[in-house]
Amino acid sequence: MPKRERRVLIAGGGIGGLAAAIALGRCRIETSVLERSGFAEETGAGIQLGPNATRALKALGVMEAIEPFAFRPEAISIHDGLSGRRLASVPLGKAAEERYGAPYLTLHRADLHAGLRKIAQGLGPVELRPNFAVAGIETLAGEVMAQGAEGSEARGASLIGADGLWSTVRSLVEPEASLRFTGARAWRALVPCASLPAPFDAPMVGLWLGPRAHLVHYPVRGGDDLNVVAVAEGGTGSQGWNQSGDAEALLSSFTRWAKDSKSLLERAAGWRSWSLYRLTPLRRWSAGPIALLGDAAHPVLPYLAQGAALAIEDALALAASMQACPGDPPAAFLRYEALRRPRTARVQRLSRRFGRIYHLGGPMRLARNLVLERRNQETALKSFDWLYGAAGPG
Repeated sequence: MPKRERRVLIAGGGIGGLAAAIALGRCRIETSVLERSGFAEETGAGIQLGPNATRALKALGVMEAIEPFAFRPEAISIHDGLSGRRLASVPLGKAAEERYGAPYLTLHRADLHAGLRKIAQGLGPVELRPNFAVAGIETLAGEVMAQGAEGSEARGASLIGADGLWSTVRSLVEPEASLRFTGARAWRALVPCASLPAPFDAPMVGLWLGPRAHLVHYPVRGGDDLNVVAVAEGGTGSQGWNQSGDAEALLSSFTRWAKDSKSLLERAAGWRSWSLYRLTPLRRWSAGPIALLGDAAHPVLPYLAQGAALAIEDALALAASMQACPGDPPAAFLRYEALRRPRTARVQRLSRRFGRIYHLGGPMRLARNLVLERRNQETALKSFDWLYGAAGPG
């Protein structure tokens, strides 16, 4: 086919968009990644990558680019937020890598983004177009044209909306789709690891559970910094991922918590916050030559740390489907959705359920703690086989 007919436009140059460009580029399919910024990932956020995500990154050829900046936690240590008591531990490290054939990593989101961008820039079929804010999209005879806010344009045979939770492309696929505020807000900050006391200096992911709130922390930047994320119910929703956070408002949700857990929140500065939203389930992920990927199609709440992983898996499934249906983007997109929808829907359901379990109060909190304390480590890890094992990208 002529180059223009083969070219795929990708709206959004975040983790999902770059992963899609790499996956398609390795299939020798030309892409243009249209990114509203200068491809500079926002700072201050950590990310957990389970074995399903790192297996997919290895398939994309990205692991070598990110491993120097990554940290390999030894376990997930689960605590009760009010009493401070340790409830359970889920082994990671060598145990997880041997079980799943891929490591569990934590790293700064900007380091993952930089690694993806480095690999994408080195692929001949991939074109990165910074400062291209998609303002309009037209479908013509056998062609899609994206118009930039500054008057620029890009043309291709198809378009992938990898533009996140607040997707512009989504309205072309499902005009009636709507986002609903969940009633919870997340907060994040970085704390230098050198000054941290126990248990926060341990090489592991810490998870603290409490009524209507929870706390997560893990090392990033090779262990130099600790990424801290707190989620609390209450307040009103607002659009945006990188808003300035009020420390007093955050701490007011943790007043009853144990001294250790509160001390970590008090150490952190420069909080950023964002509201958690759910998307009403989409009837379809594509319309003709336009398809959705990652959070644009199936945003997932953060309680299983799988948002980025699902987008990376999507990228591999999308590329495989376009190879299987050469010259027929609509058919490829239907195949891609059929491959991915069952898995993403399961992760969405389980993430919501985990959020409810994390935030239990009263007698239900005590019952949850008892179940966790009685669970052995091997059983705890085995319960994630469906997620971390066969990644299912197709």
